[in-house]
Amino acid sequence: MPVSWLWSESVLMKRSFLWLLFLSNAAGTAYGYIWYGNQLAYTLDNHPLWRIVFVPDSPTASLFFTFVLLFFLFPPKVETRGYLLLRMVVEALAVVTLVKYGIWAVTMNAAQGAQGEALNWQNWMLIASHSAMAVEGLLYVRFMRFGRMAAALAFGWILLNDAVDYTFEVYPWLPRVLIDNIQAIRNFTVGLSAASFLVTLLALAHKRSLLYRNSRRHNAKV
Repeated sequence: MPVSWLWSESVLMKRSFLWLLFLSNAAGTAYGYIWYGNQLAYTLDNHPLWRIVFVPDSPTASLFFTFVLLFFLFPPKVETRGYLLLRMVVEALAVVTLVKYGIWAVTMNAAQGAQGEALNWQNWMLIASHSAMAVEGLLYVRFMRFGRMAAALAFGWILLNDAVDYTFEVYPWLPRVLIDNIQAIRNFTVGLSAASFLVTLLALAHKRSLLYRNSRRHNAKV
């Protein structure tokens, strides 16, 4: 059995597999918001209410993807324009944020270890789960409906998130060993936003290439 079978449509879009992903992402989202609990409470006490939206990063990314999985599991009999627009925006937000915050969390945990702080089981769990976030977002691009315009909107959102995070200091709380590197982390975060957008555009281009090749094969058979 070829390895490529693991990311084939027959596996990735199988309802039982979609339900497994839905449950794991929903659980991860809930855990993520709980993990941010103290920072959310602190933000509510010390910042204007509107900034609370920009505090939890990774759980919001997985929340977007959880909704994408619901789109796959429960397609409407009739797609309205409003439904399609909503779906495309949510899909784009899911992919761009999964890639960005998946890589960001892995990098921050690795940097923590590189600074000499021992990594515990929670660090390794975060590294594994956030790596999976980035991968699942890219694997499912070919089954999504969004295009470059929606991806650009998602890019605008994460840039706004970066601006709020590092202007008003509501970025995710960092280990003490990384506090002195906050300017470098800010620059890395903004650069990662741009990189995540570009990776999403490349994934969309690859999807279009696959559709074109499949269309040519179909026409050749006809």
